[in-house]
Amino acid sequence: MMINSLTLELPLKNIQSITPFNKGWSNDYKFIVVTDARKYLLRVTDIKNKETYLEHADLLKQSAENNVPTHKLTAHGYCLNNTYYFLLLDWIDGNDARDVINNFTLSEQYNFGVKSGELLAAIHNFKTVSESTESWVTRYNRKIDMKIKMYNDCALKYDSGHLLMDIINNYRHLINNNRNVQHHGDFHIGNMLIDSNNKLHIIDFDRHDTGEAYEEFNRITWCASASPAFASGRIDGYFNNDVPDEFWKLLQLYIASNMLSSLPWAFRFGDKEIKTMRRSYAEILDWYNDFKLTVPKWYKIN
Repeated sequence: MMINSLTLELPLKNIQSITPFNKGWSNDYKFIVVTDARKYLLRVTDIKNKETYLEHADLLKQSAENNVPTHKLTAHGYCLNNTYYFLLLDWIDGNDARDVINNFTLSEQYNFGVKSGELLAAIHNFKTVSESTESWVTRYNRKIDMKIKMYNDCALKYDSGHLLMDIINNYRHLINNNRNVQHHGDFHIGNMLIDSNNKLHIIDFDRHDTGEAYEEFNRITWCASASPAFASGRIDGYFNNDVPDEFWKLLQLYIASNMLSSLPWAFRFGDKEIKTMRRSYAEILDWYNDFKLTVPKWYKIN
């Protein structure tokens, strides 16, 4: 996309530069915008995705109201002759939490995890920005069936992949009509920043949806791989050190379901991502001792 301040008509003065910012897996266009006074993150999407951007903007406003540190929404609106929609966000000057978490002591890593769990609980108390008319039972069982089909149709398979099917068959009956909550949609350490004051920020609400609260832990595998102490703290912080027994079984179900579709997803992107998913599954098997354990080895009660 060829882009400049004139075609965008951003509500900013004295723009010095607009530079593409290609980190992450989102399908929108991202840019770093620098003025003579400030720095911003600009996200631009096709006009057909306007409603999703408006919901994203709502979540950023709710975050500010509920003290969830994230990007501050500066402006949003039409651009490029009304064929695109933009979000203009204040830039957060910080490091990717996944990259720097091991620079901290285990106690500090755990405390960052506790904070992330508390922030996730706050997000789950947001007013939902979209709502499904279907029950969670119907929605998630359909999702499971879709993931099973994706895996069965994929030319690649995990070693011991049948164990994922066993977990799904053993625990899918636990899915019930729990209250739908607002989801961040991609909540893990890779979507968090730590600033120079050691403050944790949650970023990238662009995959937001609604659903049962515990499903939001389906990507905790990325947290545990980066820092078991952080992952442990995330659970303790969310539950205020009172983790219900049912959570551990549902966590296995959500992780297993997520892993089933991860390999077909990786297949589209080539050998590097395939190896990443195989390595992730091998790590999960070790954590759960081939799913003979209900609570993963990395979880430390504090």
